[in-house]
Amino acid sequence: MSSFPLYAPAEEHEMLREAVRALADQKIAPRAAEADETGEFPWEVYKDLVAADFHAVHVPEEYGGAGADALATVIVIEEVARACASSSLIPAVNKLGTVPLLLSASPELKEKYLAPVARGDAMFSYALSEPEAGSDAAAMKTRAVLDGDHYVLNGTKMWITNAGVSEFYTTMAVTDPSAGARGISAFVVEKSDEGVSFGAKERKLGIKASPTRQVIFDNVRIPASRMIGEPGTGFKTALATLDHTRITIAAQALGIAQGALDHAVGYVKERKQFGKAIAEFQGLQFMIADMAMKLEAARQLTYAAAAKSELAMHGTPVRDLTFFSSAAKCAASDAAMDITTDAVQLLGGYGYTRDYPVERMMRDAKITQIYEGTNQIQRMVMARQILK
Repeated sequence: MSSFPLYAPAEEHEMLREAVRALADQKIAPRAAEADETGEFPWEVYKDLVAADFHAVHVPEEYGGAGADALATVIVIEEVARACASSSLIPAVNKLGTVPLLLSASPELKEKYLAPVARGDAMFSYALSEPEAGSDAAAMKTRAVLDGDHYVLNGTKMWITNAGVSEFYTTMAVTDPSAGARGISAFVVEKSDEGVSFGAKERKLGIKASPTRQVIFDNVRIPASRMIGEPGTGFKTALATLDHTRITIAAQALGIAQGALDHAVGYVKERKQFGKAIAEFQGLQFMIADMAMKLEAARQLTYAAAAKSELAMHGTPVRDLTFFSSAAKCAASDAAMDITTDAVQLLGGYGYTRDYPVERMMRDAKITQIYEGTNQIQRMVMARQILK
C-alpha cells in the first residue's frame, strides 16, 4: 500500500485521465455543440468510448469488463463531461443501471446482463422515478404480479435517462402493495420485451443529446428469474445503488465545471480592454480564484466519496458512505452551477452566445442539481445521517 491517503489518485489513475482527456479532446469535444443543437444521441461517441473501453469501465473483469475502481470511473466520467455532458451519461448511466445487479443479483443474472454491457453490445438504464413518484420514490404505482414462473409488469416510469437507446432497464415495481417500501422488487426488463414502449423525448434545457423519455410497461411478461435479489428488497437495493452512483453525478458536475473554468481562463488571458488583458483586473482574478477553489473542494470530496464507495462495493462496512455520496453530489453540482454561471459572465456577451461552449455548460450543469435526488433531498439525507 502507498502512504498516500485512500482517495489520492494513483499513478495509473493519472495515466487514465490523460488517455480519456486525449480521446475527449480529439473525438468528443468537436461533436458536442452539434449534438446539443440536434438533440441526437451521439452514437459515434459511443463507438469511440467502446473502442477505448471507457463506456462502462466499472464492470468487473470476470464479466469481461475493465474492472476499474470507483475513483477510475469518476475520472472517466469527469473527463468526458469536461467535453460533453450528454456523452458522460454513457459511462454514468451504464453504472447506474448495473450497480443493482452488482449489489444484489444472482450470478446467472450478472453473467447474462453484465457481459453484453462490457462488450459494448448494450447499454443499461435505471427505471425508478414515475410521474407521481419523484423524490417520494416509494410512492411508485408500477406493479409486477406473479403469474406462474413469470411476472407481469404494468405502469409508467418517467425521466429515464438514455431510454430507447438502452437495451436493458433495471426496473423497480410493487410486488406486495400491502408492504409499502418493503413491497418493492427490482427486475431486469429488456427493450425487446413485448409491451415495452417509450414516450416522446423530453424537450430539455440541457443534456440534450441524451434522450430522456417515459418507459411504459403494458402487460410486460418476464421470467421470474429476472428479479434482482429477493422479493421486497428492490427499494433497499435502489437506495444502496444511489449511495454509489450519486458520486458519478458529482463527477459529471466536476467535469462540466472544469470545462467551463478552462474556457474562461483561456478567454480572460486573451481578451483586452482598457489596454490590457482582462485577466489583469483584480475583480476578475477573484472570480477565477473562487471558481477554482470551489471546484477543487468539490473534487476532493468526490474522490474521498469514491474511495468509500470502492470499499463498500467489496463488502467493507462504510458507516458514512451515504453522507459522503450526498455531500459530494450536492457540493459538486452547486459548484458546477456557480462556476458555469461565472464562466458565462467572464466571457460577457460572447458567453451568452452559442458560438462559445460555456452557455451549453451552464445549461448542462443545472440538471446535476436535480437528478439522482434533488439537492434539497441530499440536504435532508445528510442531516438525517448527522442527527441519527
